[in-house]
Amino acid sequence: MTRNAIEITGLRKTYAAQGNQPPKEALKGIDLSIPAGSIFGLLGPNGAGKSTLINILAGLVLKSAGNVKIWGFDQDVNPRQSRASIGVMPQELNMDPFFTARGSLDVQAGLYGVPKSQRKTNEILEMIGLTDKADAYARALSGGMRRRLLLGKALVHSPQVLVLDEPTAGVDIELRQMLWRNVRRLNEQGMTIILTTHYLEEAQEMCDEIAIINHGELIVRDTTEALLGRLDAKTLVITPEQDLTGPLPDIPDVEVSTRADGSLAFDYRKSDTSPRRILDALYQAGISIDDVKTEEPDLEDVFLALTHGAHTGGTAKAAG
Repeated sequence: MTRNAIEITGLRKTYAAQGNQPPKEALKGIDLSIPAGSIFGLLGPNGAGKSTLINILAGLVLKSAGNVKIWGFDQDVNPRQSRASIGVMPQELNMDPFFTARGSLDVQAGLYGVPKSQRKTNEILEMIGLTDKADAYARALSGGMRRRLLLGKALVHSPQVLVLDEPTAGVDIELRQMLWRNVRRLNEQGMTIILTTHYLEEAQEMCDEIAIINHGELIVRDTTEALLGRLDAKTLVITPEQDLTGPLPDIPDVEVSTRADGSLAFDYRKSDTSPRRILDALYQAGISIDDVKTEEPDLEDVFLALTHGAHTGGTAKAAG
């Protein structure tokens, strides 16, 4: 086993100009290593560059610059070995409607050069819950069943790395639970899982480490625990009844700042303190309150906090 399942250095991708549109730089020098045996999350909004990065790993998109190693194999030096080391479950339901579920898996295995004696078609059909649909044509399968089949196709060559590209977008609860059971089982067997998603709660539940990509740049990579610790931030905004002349109370684990409109912003972590503790301290200091509200971080706040070191609740956000 290699120490890292994926090693990416200086990865860039620029798409050529289209019509009046200038060239688009989708990836801007990504450096990223993904430990073998981990469940690793790639987060970011639509258009951040996640799918471009995944398609480069899968060999579907040519990079403009940089170096990519998959399971120790350099894409430029050992393209076949690097491609054989990774399986990708794509977002799109791209499959031949005239193949049966079993036929789809067999054809995919043949494309990877897996001998018939070594194919695990029946085992995979059972794992993805399609044994009873093995001889049904793909066009007759429901959307959820087709998505299960995509997972099966990604596993036919027993890759060391499995990429799930937005696997739960628009799926029902049953399929989501089945998918996560299988992911955990595969990971326990030693497979490295890369999950691309824009659902923070999904990454929180599944991933050991998380990287956030925005506008083609890697803005943070951290353990899930450390990253979500930053999401623990909250802000209590107080509007005093009159201008304050005396000092503000010193509240442990709470940082306070004065905003342009005269309101006070108390930044704290929900795990360390509570709004009541702050309000009690203000009451003890004799400060009368005209209005009070709370502010929660969202994904944009997280990006700002991680790239600028600001407190996630430090700036009021416009609605919409």
